[in-house]
Amino acid sequence: MAWFRAASGMARLAMRRNLYVPSRYSSVSRGFHSTVTRPMAVPVPRAVPLSRLTDSFLDGTSSVYLEELQRAWEADPSSVDESWDNFFRNFVGQASASPGISGQTIQESMRLLLLVRAYQVNGHMKAKLDPLGLEQRPIPEDLDLSLYGFSEADLDREFFIGVWQMAGILSENRPVQTLREILKRLEQAYCGSIGFEYMHIPDRDQCNWLRDRIEAPKPMEYNHERRSVILDRLIWSTQFENFLATKWTTAKRFGLEGGETLIPGMKEMFDRSADLGVENIVIGMSHRGRLNVLGNVVRKPLSQIFSEFSGGTKPAEGAVGLYTGTGDVKYHLGTSYDRPTRGGNRIHLSLVANPSHLEAVDPVVIGKTRAKQFHSNDTGRTKNMGILIHGDGSFAGQGVVYETLHLSALPNYTTGGTIHIVVNNQVAFTTDPMSGRSSQYCTDVAKALSVPIFHVNGDDMEAVVRACELAAEWRQTFHSDVVVDLVCYRRFGHNEIDEPSFTQPKMYMVIKKHPSALDIYEKKLLESGDISKEQIQKIHEKVNSILNEEFENSKEYIPKRRDWLSAYWTGYKSPEQISRIRNTGVKPEVLKRVGQTITTLPDNFKPHRAVKKIFELRAQMIESGEGIDWAVAEALAFATLLVEGNHVRLSGQDVERGTFSHRHAVLHDQESGEKYCPLHHVVMNQHEELFTVSNSSLSEFAVLGFEMGYSMENPNSLVLWEAQFGDFSNGAQVMFDQFLSSGESKWLRQTGLVVLLPHGYDGQGPEHSSARLERFLQMSDDNPFKIPEMDPTLRKQIQECNWQVVNVTTPANYFHVLRRQLHREFRKPLIVMAPKNLLRHKDCKSNISEFDDVEGHAGFDKQGTRFKRLIKDKNAQSDIEEGISRLVLCSGKVYYELDEERKKTERNDVAICRVEQLCPFPYDLIQRELKRYPNAEIVWCQEEPMNMGAFQYIAPRLFTAMKVLGRGSFDDIKYVGRAPSAATATGFLSMHVHEQAELVKKALQHEQINFPN
Repeated sequence: MAWFRAASGMARLAMRRNLYVPSRYSSVSRGFHSTVTRPMAVPVPRAVPLSRLTDSFLDGTSSVYLEELQRAWEADPSSVDESWDNFFRNFVGQASASPGISGQTIQESMRLLLLVRAYQVNGHMKAKLDPLGLEQRPIPEDLDLSLYGFSEADLDREFFIGVWQMAGILSENRPVQTLREILKRLEQAYCGSIGFEYMHIPDRDQCNWLRDRIEAPKPMEYNHERRSVILDRLIWSTQFENFLATKWTTAKRFGLEGGETLIPGMKEMFDRSADLGVENIVIGMSHRGRLNVLGNVVRKPLSQIFSEFSGGTKPAEGAVGLYTGTGDVKYHLGTSYDRPTRGGNRIHLSLVANPSHLEAVDPVVIGKTRAKQFHSNDTGRTKNMGILIHGDGSFAGQGVVYETLHLSALPNYTTGGTIHIVVNNQVAFTTDPMSGRSSQYCTDVAKALSVPIFHVNGDDMEAVVRACELAAEWRQTFHSDVVVDLVCYRRFGHNEIDEPSFTQPKMYMVIKKHPSALDIYEKKLLESGDISKEQIQKIHEKVNSILNEEFENSKEYIPKRRDWLSAYWTGYKSPEQISRIRNTGVKPEVLKRVGQTITTLPDNFKPHRAVKKIFELRAQMIESGEGIDWAVAEALAFATLLVEGNHVRLSGQDVERGTFSHRHAVLHDQESGEKYCPLHHVVMNQHEELFTVSNSSLSEFAVLGFEMGYSMENPNSLVLWEAQFGDFSNGAQVMFDQFLSSGESKWLRQTGLVVLLPHGYDGQGPEHSSARLERFLQMSDDNPFKIPEMDPTLRKQIQECNWQVVNVTTPANYFHVLRRQLHREFRKPLIVMAPKNLLRHKDCKSNISEFDDVEGHAGFDKQGTRFKRLIKDKNAQSDIEEGISRLVLCSGKVYYELDEERKKTERNDVAICRVEQLCPFPYDLIQRELKRYPNAEIVWCQEEPMNMGAFQYIAPRLFTAMKVLGRGSFDDIKYVGRAPSAATATGFLSMHVHEQAELVKKALQHEQINFPN
């Protein structure tokens, strides 16, 4: 709006003359409650109120400016801006038609407009948000009438407030109102039990949409039927917590007492969402109130919840198909349910299981929601929605919140808006808001995006419902995020056996005397005559009766065969069910056809000349069937999976081109800038997202979490996340520790997510060398002292392990390990130590015959063409070779350096075997090689320091394999590699070259290797 911009411009001019005017307040409170007095802060320059400007448009030379502007308009309306023309035209017209406003000046009209804007911007600061009444917030001075030159004498004067193409009070339908009417509506709209923040949104249509609803002439009132439903839901929420407190007085349950209005609010939100077309909702939340949400919102059987309180539901020994894993505490578990709504619809609710790491589940929910949208062809993103429930401390304090928010509008990550509900206890464990955040509200981080924030008093039940319904309407209308800040309190401590008055004595003195939200709402309904005491008592009795009945049922509760995966997962095997091993080779004609497609560019497309050369070379590889490199092998894996009807999604930082400029999955026309992705054209009429490759934001935690959630939705998807360098993946360590490595064991949720971590020592220093292979191996749960069943027809080794860790050395083996992810009857995470210099290494090539399924070709063995867990020495000729004096076992790119050194030194008595799959350990193939070389010294060689890399994982498992064959003791395993180190690698290139040369030479020295000396 031009007049606001004009005013702002004048204010900026004056600011140059008056850089700082001291505030009348020494500090601004940053929370509704604090028991700590904040020391006076150093004065910070801030915008000068218009009333204090000597050159403002409220008086002085700016009023002269307005008079000059009016005279210019009277002489020639086209000589002023269109907005001023509109203002003067309406002002003059209304003044002549309404004698009551004839005394009004243009300056008064402008001041009134600024007053309206002040309420829209800062009215929330005056809203009654704190149910405990402990808020210490000064009322902003720009809400003071006197600031605008008005007094009580002006309250009944009529004022023209113009026609500004705006909604609400400034709409066209009532341009003339008394000041008293205007103030009443502003106070009613902005200073009641809901505080609205939306004026940071730059879109006028969105702001007008909100004004229409916020500044309505009459406040929203619910009829008797709606109030009865809301009351019933509030009684369920409250009685559920009371029941648990009575039956399990000392159990941790992280109850919702003090925030019970969350449950009716969520239910009303879901009902409204269903009315607006939502069919699926994915929910993520931390532990507070989770049991209440599980029982009352998602409808997990109460008898099951009560049974878990009594010790869990571990099945009887020998029960088949129950797949319980290790389990988790009851307030971390998830579930799903088809729930009927008040409007007669049905809506599917999924509550995602999560750890105690607050907010870690956020990106997982968003990724799962996006996957639901793809698989249900929800292109408008209106049928599937994510809802995240946060705590006040974690929403402000956890960086993953910000990372997740910033995925919201990215094309390949958006879900069409997420509803965020903050259960604002006004204290984080024992930390006051003053110590927990630097901003006024815990939700201020969301202002980085153009999303509205609704702060609501958690004791005002109907205000909570209104805010939740408005959030649902916003999301479905504008397809962007929205935040509901439910300002409540925690009646007990962090958990039910905690003593909160140690640290918040003042707050808990008030809480002890404070009535519950249910008491307040019942009193309101009784006073209004909407409901009688008898009706209220009847609802209480019904709820208590059901709770007691379910409690009795819980004593006999027996878990049924768990529906532990969604419909897409029907038929997939749990670890207790044998899954046959499948081949991953592809018919030669299919390889040829897709190979030509992914190496051919449109005639009118003009790529960079270097990229054009790369694609010409790729086409030659496909045509000749020789020299297939890493990038082509990967593209072939993706393309053949697409042909088979699978979905492929690859994301991460710079993955479209590839960190090392090797992939070139997306090409850019050098003249038009248009993009072309060859893998978008593999099948006829291919869905634009069937193959998705997307550069991500510069985030590890949120993006890996997103892909984790995405991969959990449908098993017929190959979902990959690639780190820019493997070293940076520890920015997402929580995702690896709490979700990827242990999620199936804790929550019975499988995922086939592939994690590509560039790894290898090539002199780039300690931050660009190691993906921390040792950490992934250390988290592996296979027993190092017990060899599992290795018969191919009975083997369940991978099924029973928590994930797979590979360090692949050939393009063909990479092709097969990717395809193996989908060509099996179960899903496991795959951690790949991805190469860097092998991407262009002269010897790191494969022939097309290693990719196909033709018997007799290079990749075909006794079982067919599939991933090789171990690659035997290339010189191996027979089953027993007694002339070999040393067997060097290694993994990764060091193999090529060892092989080169072997050629140079002519050490034909040394065999080098590559362990391609480190976890689970290939005992059968290791024993095969130990038998092949009965006289060989056994050496493990690695580039990494001794306390890193695979050695600590390999050694005990290698000894277990040797022990069965009688091949010596643990001391007979010799180590060759770098010495123990705190840093992963040296930062000096010359030192790196020296270390690398020494370890390669040592592995092939003629003398026996002394270790541990």
